[in-house]
Amino acid sequence: MINPEKSFSVHDYVEIFLRQIWYIIIPFAIILVGALLYAMISPKEYRATTLILVTPQKVPESFVRPTVTSKIEDRLQSINQEIMSQTRLEEVISEFKLYPEEANSKSKEEIIGLMKRNIKVELKGKEGYFNISYTGKDPRTVMRVTNKLASLFIEENLRFREQQAQGTSDFLSVELNATKAKLEEQENAILKFKRQFSGELPQQQGANTQVLQQLQLLYQRIGESLRSAQDRKLIIQKQISDTELLLASAPNISASNKGDGIASPIINRLKDPREAQLEQLKNQLADLQTRYTEKHPDILVFKKRITELEAKIEKDRSEKKIEEPVIVSELSAPKAEGKTEKKGKESGLKLNPQYKQMESQLIATELEIERLRAEEEKVKAQINVYRQRIENTPSREQAMTLISRDYQNTKEAYHTLLKKVQDAQQAENLERRQKGEQFKVIDPARVPVKPFSPDILKILLFGFLIGMGSGLGLAFFREQMDNSFRDPEDLEAAIGFKVITSIPKVEKKAA
Repeated sequence: MINPEKSFSVHDYVEIFLRQIWYIIIPFAIILVGALLYAMISPKEYRATTLILVTPQKVPESFVRPTVTSKIEDRLQSINQEIMSQTRLEEVISEFKLYPEEANSKSKEEIIGLMKRNIKVELKGKEGYFNISYTGKDPRTVMRVTNKLASLFIEENLRFREQQAQGTSDFLSVELNATKAKLEEQENAILKFKRQFSGELPQQQGANTQVLQQLQLLYQRIGESLRSAQDRKLIIQKQISDTELLLASAPNISASNKGDGIASPIINRLKDPREAQLEQLKNQLADLQTRYTEKHPDILVFKKRITELEAKIEKDRSEKKIEEPVIVSELSAPKAEGKTEKKGKESGLKLNPQYKQMESQLIATELEIERLRAEEEKVKAQINVYRQRIENTPSREQAMTLISRDYQNTKEAYHTLLKKVQDAQQAENLERRQKGEQFKVIDPARVPVKPFSPDILKILLFGFLIGMGSGLGLAFFREQMDNSFRDPEDLEAAIGFKVITSIPKVEKKAA
């Protein structure tokens, strides 16, 4: 082109088109015919598609919670990897005798790769449904392979869900058994601890304190009874000593006062031991009344004993059962000398009923003192035992708290695992009965009527566009390389002079 700065009009473009028409038509025709021949000659491939819906479980999740909670995208990816494995695809290729021509020139890995490229899985929508497509040369084989792939996806989904449910149940069962064994071990440890430190446990502190208070009260009462018995023993011993002294001096008094009747008043001055016991009880009652109220059990007991003893003494006096000791023979007997006199005195004492009664009371009092002392030692030992239990309770409580805390945590973990195991077993039964989430074919693959590849319309369209572009490009290139003068502007641009006039082209008219 001589004048590249020239502006073109529609008339100029038409002239260029007419002038370069063959450079446009010939490439366009060649490319379009070539595209048509390619569409007719290239091998035809067919595609079959099946639509699979992900149906929710038939039992509401509020009753049975599923163990498979992964998203459909993640599960499809896992299942797709399993289905697209070399082993599975070899089984499908062998079953339908696919790629017989490629088997002669390609390896198994290349054929597997070719089949993977011909299989397409597309997830559609958010509700959970997807397409499975397979491309091949035979329409019927394509349909059968697509349905086979759909069944493999369904079976693999069921197996995947059942395995995951069973794996979850087995894992939780193992954990439950381990936790149960640990719980039983801790229960045995707690039982052993309770047996070892029985009586020193925190929950027994209140009972120990109450028993200790009762033992202290009992110890106090026994001490008071022991002191009372000791006082009574001293009184009886004093009475016996006085009696022996009076009886020893009675013969002399009898000899000097033989006709005066003095012996009888002296002997009558020997008091009844019950009267001394009555005085002792009254003294003890007065001592208790200074420390306790009138309703105290000890005061009531002492009052009752005093009343009973007074009644007995009064009754004996009224019936004159307490007689004066008949010792006239001893008093009036002549004084003997030596051992004979001493033996007579001893035999007189032993025959005296009042003396024998005081000896019996002394023996009974001594036995009571021994019994009270033994009981006091026993109660004192029990007090020491319970006091030691109370002192050991804080340390036992701390150890028990540590053991109980671990036991409580293990117990809560056991109950949690037990609930999870029950839920996992229900979910496993749900999957085994195929009541869980499933893949359902809602649009099975059919025999394709038209080939998927090549797409003749698409090829012709691309051929048309490429041919038109090639023709126009060639015409543009041819126009750029043309140095002919087409108008005065081209001549002015070439020679640099102004063109005064131009002769238009003379068209030859038809005769």
